[in-house]
Amino acid sequence: MQLGGCGILGVGVWLSVTQGNFATLSSSLPSLSAANLLIAVGTIIMVIGCLGCVGAVKESRPLLLSFFILLLLIFFLEILSIMLFFVYQDQVDHYAQRDLKRGLQLFGTEGNVGLTNAWMIVQTDFRCCGVTNHTDWFEVYNASRVPDSCCLEYSDNCGLVNPGTWWTAPCYERVKDWIQQNLVALWIFALCTALTQILGLVFSMTMFCQAVKVETFYA
Repeated sequence: MQLGGCGILGVGVWLSVTQGNFATLSSSLPSLSAANLLIAVGTIIMVIGCLGCVGAVKESRPLLLSFFILLLLIFFLEILSIMLFFVYQDQVDHYAQRDLKRGLQLFGTEGNVGLTNAWMIVQTDFRCCGVTNHTDWFEVYNASRVPDSCCLEYSDNCGLVNPGTWWTAPCYERVKDWIQQNLVALWIFALCTALTQILGLVFSMTMFCQAVKVETFYA
């Protein structure tokens, strides 16, 4: 678990250093970038992993119990988050699309280089344009034009040319389709994570009970 935390933290730091301009697409959560998220998750896993390791080596009941409670809390929060996501999926879709459209207004503005680069990369890689339609950009520019990253063949100011030369697929649906296509891999990762957490809970509680028996025996 601790090695996994180190790995996640390392990837997060690497992304932060090398891909600093690639930030979030969200306007309401500007700090929620991939790098910051990985750094936060990696740090939490490392701290909890340290508690478990030290508690196991020293057979410390308080540390083992703390490790068990924190891991159990994270496990329940993960299950609750998944349940809430499926229950309120329509509301999540609506809010996400509205927030992303609001973020389009910041495209190309001063101090939003990360958001601008993020949209350019998404539109280029997924061959899409806008959140729900390429016309989303018309409200941003107050004209019938799109960013150059929406063009079938990229060139300077190609977003001013005929709409027939632009991608028209919505980026939100393209990303959702990509997630659907990789759903098996995501579920395997989720199940492996859940199994690791369950094993951690079982081993920590087993060692805690063993430590209690030892202290009772020598008392």
